[in-house]
This record gives sequence, C-alpha cells and structure tokens, in this order.
Amino acid sequence: MNGWLLAALILVAVIAVIIKRLRGEPLNARDLFAPPVILIAIGVFAVAKAEDLTGSDIAWATAGALLGCALGALRGTTIQLFDRDGVLWQRYTGRTFAVAVISLLGMAGFGLLAVKMGMHEDARPVQLGIGVSFLGEALVVGRRGLASGTPFAPERRRI
Repeated sequence: MNGWLLAALILVAVIAVIIKRLRGEPLNARDLFAPPVILIAIGVFAVAKAEDLTGSDIAWATAGALLGCALGALRGTTIQLFDRDGVLWQRYTGRTFAVAVISLLGMAGFGLLAVKMGMHEDARPVQLGIGVSFLGEALVVGRRGLASGTPFAPERRRI
C-alpha cells in the first residue's frame, strides 16, 4: 500500500476517534484498546521491513515508544470518566488537548534529536508513535474505569 495513502487512512481514523471522544462515548474495552493495537502492529511491521537498521536505531525507537506511552498515560489522566445510563463513558477535555499539544511538541523534539544523533527515518514510523501514545492513554483510562466501580459499556452490535 502506498505510504501516503496509509498515512491518510490512519489520520482519518485518528481524527474519527478524537471526535467521538470529544463528544463523549461509551467506554468499552474494544474501542479503548483496538486502535492502539492496530497502529502499533502497523508501526512494528514498518520497522521490521526497514533496511539497514542498527542497534542504535532500535534503542532510539524503544526510548521513543516509552516516552510516547508515558505521555499518552499523562493524557489519560485528563480524560473525564462518568456514569451515563449505568455504564462508563469517557470524554476528552480541554486539558486533554493541552497535554496532547505538549506531547506532540515533546515527541517532535525527541524525533529531531534522534535523527540528529543518527537514527534512520525508517526506524520511527508515525503509526508506532501514535499507537504507543494511545496505548498509554488506554492503560490509564482502563485502570481508572475499573477503579470507578461503574461497569464498562457493552460492545455495540454491528450490522
């Protein structure tokens, strides 16, 4: 698949997730964890097929993934969780977007530093960065949801 087409599809999917969460949506495990798992899988596949990667590239990619996950976890602390109709819902807040902007700037700075230090561009796919960030968010939101005592929303039936 063309790289630009894949990037556009991922961008559309990320925007759709953000819009849904800005409006508020029922919190269920599949919707919480499926997007990060899919993005991480695409990112890992991209790294696996990259050529001429070094141990240094893998070290920078690992550090970037850990930083992205930590920043996503920080973002997860800003998401509003609430009970609606007896199930858990989530909604992004203004603080969520403020943390997201700070995270993007931090990750961009980290990426520039990594490239300046010799990291190959192919070793840091955007999908992997977005995926680990959403995973950090999902882990924190999932833990907060479990601690709330309110049940997660059931899976929606798809036709």
